[in-house]
Amino acid sequence: MPTLAPLITERRLILQAQADCPWANQMVLNPGVIRDPESGRLQMLFRATGNGQPRNAPAAADWPFPIYLGYAYSDNYGHQWNADFSKPALSPNLSLAQDELYIEDSRGRRSLNYANGCIEDPRLYWYEGKCHLIVACRVFPPGAYWEKDDPMQCAPAWAQDTDHGLGRAVRENVTVNLLYEVDLQALERGQYDNAFRYITHLTNPEFGENRDVLLFPRKLLINGQPKIVALHRPWESHHYPGHQQVTAPSIWYAMADSIDQLKTPDAKHRLLASPTFAWESNRIGASAPPLEVEPGLWLVSYHGKQDRDIGYTQSFMLLQETGNSLPTVAHRCSDRLMIPSEAWEQPGRFKTPCIFTTALVPLEDDQLMIVYGAADEKIGAATTKLSSLVEHVRRYDPSGKCV
Repeated sequence: MPTLAPLITERRLILQAQADCPWANQMVLNPGVIRDPESGRLQMLFRATGNGQPRNAPAAADWPFPIYLGYAYSDNYGHQWNADFSKPALSPNLSLAQDELYIEDSRGRRSLNYANGCIEDPRLYWYEGKCHLIVACRVFPPGAYWEKDDPMQCAPAWAQDTDHGLGRAVRENVTVNLLYEVDLQALERGQYDNAFRYITHLTNPEFGENRDVLLFPRKLLINGQPKIVALHRPWESHHYPGHQQVTAPSIWYAMADSIDQLKTPDAKHRLLASPTFAWESNRIGASAPPLEVEPGLWLVSYHGKQDRDIGYTQSFMLLQETGNSLPTVAHRCSDRLMIPSEAWEQPGRFKTPCIFTTALVPLEDDQLMIVYGAADEKIGAATTKLSSLVEHVRRYDPSGKCV
């Protein structure tokens, strides 16, 4: 089975849970990473879970295992990281009261606070010259999901009523994806209260669980018109017209004229890829923000899950813009290119094997840093040559056949 092993020059553990940090003493994983074009500094937001809460947590913070975002940075191309475990960078509100579950978006509109209980799996990217963040959120903490997979285990009793009018986001605690604008200078200074500006939610909770939402970092030309294009992985594909036959969670396009339109019926959805190979049989989803490696050619890392024993592993595909339609799959690697191999990547508290890429960071001299969650508990980084990786993926045709 081919892997990236011959191409990787370095594979290392870069961050993990801290025993003395109440909000990050269980798990630290799945980071978003972006490079500041002015300073060259690598900025990271990571997902953290602990069995306690920060000193400034609200009174209702007796819920077990809320999920926060923490901050770290590196000034030497990711070889060493400085993490701030003194306080979270972005925290859930943790309110129990129904009338406190609201927030204002960037236009002053009142919206349900989908990040009240859980903020996880950050992805950072540049869009129109500004740093943005996409996070997967829940109204209530999911609790010890590695022991009991029940997203409602921490929800208050009133949330399961059908007459509160707050829909599936509250009634079933489904994941909703949110978009923020990020002030990197405020983040660097530790001024976290000023670092994030909530823009809007990107997915419709009435369509059920949805994850792995990634925006292309620029508008794409579709039928001669510039469109905002995202990738997403809905759990219930039957909500999207024309693809009721898609049963396993798959990678979809969402296309719209504006960010606000992505979550509305006006957005257009098209299937990009479904599980094809054995290691993808349970689901596939995009992993890190698409990386443009040549004009109109996008490198997309994606994950597949086979079952509880094989778990989550990673591969890559290349998407080619056409100018007339959504990008098409030009090359899809049918082999798992990233699998658990190091001792620290092996399952621990989370029993399913898991390698989950969340950032592709180009460095100098054709180097690409692949940052990933390992074992759903730690953060790892691998280094490879970008050109070699692209050349490897090009060996495969759109169906995954090695040619």
